[in-house]
Amino acid sequence: MKTLIIIPTYNEIENIEKIIEATFHNAPNVDILIIDDNSADGTGKYVEKLSKKNPKVHIIHREGKLGLGSAYRAGFRYSLKKGYDYTFEMDADFSHNPKDIPKFLEKIKTCDLVVGSRYLDQISVVNWPLARLILSYSANFYARIITGTPTRDLTSGFKCYSRKVLEGIPLDRICSDGYGFQIETVFWAYHKNFNVQEMLIVFTDRIKGISKMSKTIVWEAFWLVWKLRAIKLFHT
Repeated sequence: MKTLIIIPTYNEIENIEKIIEATFHNAPNVDILIIDDNSADGTGKYVEKLSKKNPKVHIIHREGKLGLGSAYRAGFRYSLKKGYDYTFEMDADFSHNPKDIPKFLEKIKTCDLVVGSRYLDQISVVNWPLARLILSYSANFYARIITGTPTRDLTSGFKCYSRKVLEGIPLDRICSDGYGFQIETVFWAYHKNFNVQEMLIVFTDRIKGISKMSKTIVWEAFWLVWKLRAIKLFHT
């Protein structure tokens, strides 16, 4: 089965070489697609050179910092066009452990979408300040209640999609970024009656580089869930 790991980047030169090496070490048969938002630190240039040496590494260069959601939408369309069976979302900063990739690939055999969960029966987050942990946990509870979507970690960015999910969810209607994008994709997978399962992961906060978290991303997700609730109520 053809598998693509999508990794969006913006100034990840401190992590990119190691995350690519670790991904291939744990899953040698996958392909990697880097979607770089014109990194000033040379991330895109490094991957461009690597892609010429390794046919399993691919890159999409974008003209500026266009957002996580639009990066994944571009990656999903690339995956569909190239005929991949499974498509991952994964961060470049090792907050998502490449060692978990084989576990995702095993679990996806029995469902349509696997969500790597930080909050499945326990809290599995390392190196986060208590305030951020409370914000994340509360936001997921809030989103779950408002949207009626039972996934405990709706904002997780570590996922594995089957091809039929990417073909079945309305990518053109999913317009948010950041946490909002993660909530929307899971919501639509449920709304379209796909089998969504969670798998416990350990999330480790980045050691190198700068977090892309912002107040805009948080507020976008806060209001988004009410739009999704209306969609659920009126079945549009």
